[in-house]
Amino acid sequence: MYSIGYDIGSSSIKAALIETSTGKSISVVNEPPVEMGMIAHENGWAEQHPNDWWKHVCTATKRLVNENAIDASDITGVGISYQMHGLVVVDESGEPLRNSIIWCDSRAVTIGQKAFDELGNEKCSEHLLNSPANFTASKLKWVKENEPEIYAKIYKFMLPGDYIAYKLSGDIRSTISGLSEGIFWDFKSNSIADWFLEHYGIEENLIPELVGTFSEQGKVSTEGASESGLNQGTSILYRAGDQPNNALSLNVFNPGEVAATGGTSGVMYAITDSLSVKESARVNNFAHVNYTTKNTRIGKMACINGAGIMYRWLMNNLDVSSYEEMNDLAAGVPIGSDGVTIHPFGNGAERVLNNRTLGTKMANINLNNHTKAHLCRAALEGIAFSFVYGMEIMKSDGIAPQVIRAGNDNLFRSDIFSNTISTLIGQEIEIYNTTGAIGAARACELHKRDFETFGKRIIDNDFVMKFRPSAEKEAYGKAYQKWKNELENMLQTN
Repeated sequence: MYSIGYDIGSSSIKAALIETSTGKSISVVNEPPVEMGMIAHENGWAEQHPNDWWKHVCTATKRLVNENAIDASDITGVGISYQMHGLVVVDESGEPLRNSIIWCDSRAVTIGQKAFDELGNEKCSEHLLNSPANFTASKLKWVKENEPEIYAKIYKFMLPGDYIAYKLSGDIRSTISGLSEGIFWDFKSNSIADWFLEHYGIEENLIPELVGTFSEQGKVSTEGASESGLNQGTSILYRAGDQPNNALSLNVFNPGEVAATGGTSGVMYAITDSLSVKESARVNNFAHVNYTTKNTRIGKMACINGAGIMYRWLMNNLDVSSYEEMNDLAAGVPIGSDGVTIHPFGNGAERVLNNRTLGTKMANINLNNHTKAHLCRAALEGIAFSFVYGMEIMKSDGIAPQVIRAGNDNLFRSDIFSNTISTLIGQEIEIYNTTGAIGAARACELHKRDFETFGKRIIDNDFVMKFRPSAEKEAYGKAYQKWKNELENMLQTN
């Protein structure tokens, strides 16, 4: 028997088929073959149509079934991971009323900051664990203010994963973890933040029905089966935002455990059992996948929007053929990139910088001495330094990392990137060969609450290696301090 997991990203849809009894990955596919585009009607905007995600989910599902010569009836569970903070709004017939406003869209920053100022830091921190910022609730408020004719037709809002589950099952549902990432959940009262909805003028009946993160969340409908290729009646057993799900994929559930991700954006996601927050304006705090009203598990997240997208931009604009070539070039340059620095903040407002939009800056380039190899090293170091900067903020907010785990993909394939973070944080980094889609598929078994077996399967199937702090800590520290000093100057002058 098998489980299938989806990872609904902004670049592509990944789908994984795993053997339910062992957790072994059978196959992973990506759709579409080329990266999905984003719609940007204005600078700082980013939209995608929800039905494009659904189309690619259906294609990926049929590929997994056909390419692995299995019967759809042998798939017993569906798990869904999705890009966080997106907004999908539908009418009474379940049709999207507009494009989804996705995670990296920064149009609602001002709305969130205004609410934070009016409601107060203390109340937001104590009840929401966050500033309202640019999250889903603020995006919904933007629609209310700027597209009142659309807002008036809204039957329900959803997060991206909720929409895919709806297309599969016909049921509009969400989770506490999902509502918390949208800033709709009051952690003090363990209920929907009705006072916050009232402040935004959002009706509570727009909120979907709530289900448990690990539970029978619905079954594939006749229509969902016809379009997706799954069997009617297949159970939907799990859904979570991509960062909580990535942590789950790396067996990160308990205080002191940290999951790191180096994709389009970069994330350090640490677990705590404390509801106390000091950095609600710079660090995100969400209900983790194993949070319950009786078992406090909060994912504290420092996000760098300009991470892998910076390295991809460099590859597309240098005379290089692959990331591997860039990594090889970078390895020939000493720590500190001979003075060249890159600050990779060119992908929208950065929360760790108090929602500032600085843009990417390349500095200290000598046209006689420096080459594309220096740019490659400076980019890897600059993104890694951003991770370290985020971890410093989280440490000041009470996080004491004991273990860091990362997937063997994207940036963490680079020795330079991983060694820089490991050395500056002073912590080993465990690397696992897994993906969010595989984690979502495996999570289908967690409705049985057997976390011990779940973790053992990850170690048995996925462990690759460890990066340990380098003996050259002084050189790394010097390079980081130079980069950090330049960042502080940028923040003062922009």
